[in-house]
Amino acid sequence: MIFSLRVFPRRLFTVAIPIILIVCVTLAFVIPFKAASEQNIESNALASEDYIKWVDFRITSEILKYTIKLDINSQTNDIKLNFIELLSIAAVKNGGDFKSTKTSAIDTIVNKINSGKQISELVLGCEKYYNYYNETYRAALGGFVGDYEVEVANKDGTDDTHMEMKYGVKVFSPIAKSYPYSHYDDFGNSRSYGFSRKHLGNDLLGQVGTPIVAVESGVVEAMGWNQYGGWRIGIRSLDTKRYYYYAHLRKGYPYKLGLKEGNIIQAGDVIGYMGRTGYSTTEDKNNIETTHLHFGMQLIFDESQKECNNEIWINVYEVINMLDSYRSQVAKINLETKDYERVYEFKDLSTPQ
Repeated sequence: MIFSLRVFPRRLFTVAIPIILIVCVTLAFVIPFKAASEQNIESNALASEDYIKWVDFRITSEILKYTIKLDINSQTNDIKLNFIELLSIAAVKNGGDFKSTKTSAIDTIVNKINSGKQISELVLGCEKYYNYYNETYRAALGGFVGDYEVEVANKDGTDDTHMEMKYGVKVFSPIAKSYPYSHYDDFGNSRSYGFSRKHLGNDLLGQVGTPIVAVESGVVEAMGWNQYGGWRIGIRSLDTKRYYYYAHLRKGYPYKLGLKEGNIIQAGDVIGYMGRTGYSTTEDKNNIETTHLHFGMQLIFDESQKECNNEIWINVYEVINMLDSYRSQVAKINLETKDYERVYEFKDLSTPQ
């Protein structure tokens, strides 16, 4: 059948033409856009690597201490708690921001676990968030609690000691026991030497020569001069998830005598001494105004993240506050180099034999 324009009322024709044009234009835009979007999603899915690329670490020292205490105290109970799991469950509720989280919120989680509730029940419907936080916190805190051996005094009144196996906190403050320091939350502050950038650590202000100790047992990966950090040390945790960075060490004698790359060190071992070196392409220069230790922690979910433009450095300010309760006792052993070593032997049972 052939239609003539006469068949359509003039008014209907006037209305229909604009509608047809709008539909055609819309389809011409939407169909290619939808196809391109689906193609981009598929392309991104194929190109994306299956590891975490960004972390916002916002656990307070109060909650960190509290969950660790619950973990340790539960080890003699039928139901053993894990502080990282408690933090991960809480993070599902608070979005990973613990600033307003009370210990009572952790108690509520513990009571449910002790009553027989499984983690899967507590995070039902939010499993992907729980998995993210659990993996993130294991990367950041995985070496903090566990089995270790420590030298303790005999109870017979003599000066003799023995090694005793324990379960508990097996990390130390980077500042040795009895040495004063101060710090504030300076993560993300601007730095201008060389190029404009953000401060990716926590500065601990103290005195030149203050013994610096290894926070966690691990392998010395880097030593030597860096124009930004001066004399510095990089130590990789035994599970390879954490890279600890200690910078601006003392001029002249920055390191513990005999320390070398590749050494396996124990948590609490003396590794170097506080200074103010750095900000110079010439070695052994004191171009930092204030004596301090720059302490940083990098999380590594994939080896490609170790040295790249997308490194993950977390704010360790609250971690330092928590570690202040765990200080390694040291003693001077060399008057010439002013070298120190730890007083009581320590052995992380995760260390390769």
